[in-house]
Amino acid sequence: MQGMKMKALAAGIALMFSGATFAADVPAGVALAKKQEIIWGVGTEVPTLDPTMTTDDSSSKIISDLFDGLVSEDTQGNLIPALATHWETSADGKTVTFYLRDGVQWSNGEPLTAYDVEYSFKRNADPASAAPYSWYLATANILNAAEVTDGKKDKDTLGVKALDAKTVQFTLTQPTPYFVIMLSHPSTFPVYRKAIEKYGDSWTRPEHMVSSGAYTLTNWVVNERIDLVRNPKYWNDAKTVINKASYLAIENDTAEYNRYRTGEIDITSTFPLEQYKQIKKDRPDELVTMPSLATYYYLFNLDQKPFDDVRVRKALAYAIDRDVVTKIILGQGQIPAFGVTPPAVAGFDAPNLPWANLTQKERNQKARELLKEAGYTKDNPLKFELVYNTNEAHKKLALAMMSMWKQSLPVEVDLANQEWKTFLQKLSQKDFSLARYAWVGDYNEASTFLSYFESKGMNYSDWANKAYDKAMSNALAAKTDAERKKYYQEAERIFSEDMPAIPVYFYTKTVIKSPKVGGYSTTNASAYRYTRDLYMMK
Repeated sequence: MQGMKMKALAAGIALMFSGATFAADVPAGVALAKKQEIIWGVGTEVPTLDPTMTTDDSSSKIISDLFDGLVSEDTQGNLIPALATHWETSADGKTVTFYLRDGVQWSNGEPLTAYDVEYSFKRNADPASAAPYSWYLATANILNAAEVTDGKKDKDTLGVKALDAKTVQFTLTQPTPYFVIMLSHPSTFPVYRKAIEKYGDSWTRPEHMVSSGAYTLTNWVVNERIDLVRNPKYWNDAKTVINKASYLAIENDTAEYNRYRTGEIDITSTFPLEQYKQIKKDRPDELVTMPSLATYYYLFNLDQKPFDDVRVRKALAYAIDRDVVTKIILGQGQIPAFGVTPPAVAGFDAPNLPWANLTQKERNQKARELLKEAGYTKDNPLKFELVYNTNEAHKKLALAMMSMWKQSLPVEVDLANQEWKTFLQKLSQKDFSLARYAWVGDYNEASTFLSYFESKGMNYSDWANKAYDKAMSNALAAKTDAERKKYYQEAERIFSEDMPAIPVYFYTKTVIKSPKVGGYSTTNASAYRYTRDLYMMK
C-alpha cells in the first residue's frame, strides 16, 4: 500500500481516500462493554505532551491520542488521511499541497486552519524553540529547513505556506518519495498558537491545553498518571468508541505487571524479562509479540576519548555475543543486529557485512587485536562509563555487556543509571561516553533509520561522514526502488566501517494485553497503537 502511494505521489497524482478504515472498526456480533475505558502502562514518566518537543515513544503515544496530523496510520501501518482529506504533488515532485477537511476544529470549538499548520512547522524550525526534532524537517527536505534551524535564515522563509484557510503547501528542495509518510510523526502535528503564546511552556497543563485529536487532557499527575477523555469536537468522533484513556507511569516492569494482574492496567508497556516463560505459560493469549521497526544500540560520543578512535569502537562492537543477547537474555524472537535497518522495514535487504560473517570467537580475537593496536592492554586497560535509563531490562543487558567485554578484553566498565528525563538531557548535551540507545522508526522506510546518522540528522554521537551523507543523498535522488536500495546498502557498509554506534539487536514488541481489549493490531510493525482504534468487550 505505502509503496503504491509513494509512486502515485511522485507522479503528481492527487490522492483521494474514500474507503480507508479509520478509528474503531467493531466486527458484527461483538458485544461491547458498557464501560468504555482503557488503562495503558507507559513505563516511565513522559517528558512532554507538546508535539513539537517530543522525541520519545512514551510521549508520542499519548500525543497521538491528543493530536492529529495531516496524515496518520491505520491499524496495519498504512498511510491514511487525518486532518487533510487529500493531497497532490507537482509534476517535478517539489511541491506537495494538502487540503484540510471541512469543519475540522480544535477541542475548544475554534476552526483548525492551514495557518495553524504553517505556524506549527515554523515554530518547530525556529531555533528559539529549541525543538529537538527540528532536524527532521531538513531530513524531509523542506525548503530552507536546515538554514532556519541553524539561524541562518528567518523562519518565515521555511517552505511551508498556507494558501488559504483550508490549503497548505510544502516546497521541497528535491523530490522526496517518502515525504507524506514522514508527516505521520507527532513532531509535525499542528499545535494551538493562542495557548502557547498565552501560557508558554505550561500550555500543556490540563487547564490550558487545546488539542485536535480523539481525546482531550483532563489530568496529569507527574510520575503517576495522565487521563484523557473523548473529544466531542474531533472530526471522526462518531467512530470513536473508548470514552476515557488513562496512562500509568511505572518504571519497574514487575510492578507494572503486578498491576496488570490486579486489573489496574489493560495493556502494559512491556513485561518483566525474568518472568517471560511463566507469563507465556500462564497467559499465552495475553502475551502478544509483534514485529517492530526499532533497533537497540550503544551509542558512542565521538567527541570524547577514547571513542574518537575507530579501533576502540569496533573492538567493543565485535566483542558482544548477540546470540546470547537475543536467545538467552531476551528470548522473544529478537534478531541480532550488525547494521542499522531492521528486517521489518519494507523493501530493504541488508548488505553482506564482513564482520557479521565471522564467528563470535573470530570477532573476539579481532576485538583484542584492535584494542592492542589502540594501546590498551592488561596493564593499561580501557576505562569508560556506560549510562542507561532506569529500567530493569536495560540494567540486565548493561550487566551482560560489561561481563562480555571483561571476559574478552582488557576493560574496566562503570555502569550508571539515570531517570528518563535526565538521561535525555545528558544525550542532547553530549554529556556521556557510551549510552544505551534505541531508535524507533518514524515511518516504514529505511531512511528513517539511516538518516539519523547523517551530519544533518539527530545523531547524538556527533558522527559526520561525507561518504555516508553522499550515499544518503544519492538514495534520495534515485530513480528506482532498486537503485535507492543500493545506496542504502552502501550507507550501511560505511556505518559498519566507522561504527559510530554498536547495533545490538532488532526489536520485537511484546506487551501483555487484556482479552477485553479489541481492535489492537498484533501484526503492525509500527510503534503506534491509537486508542481511537480500540474498544472494550464484555
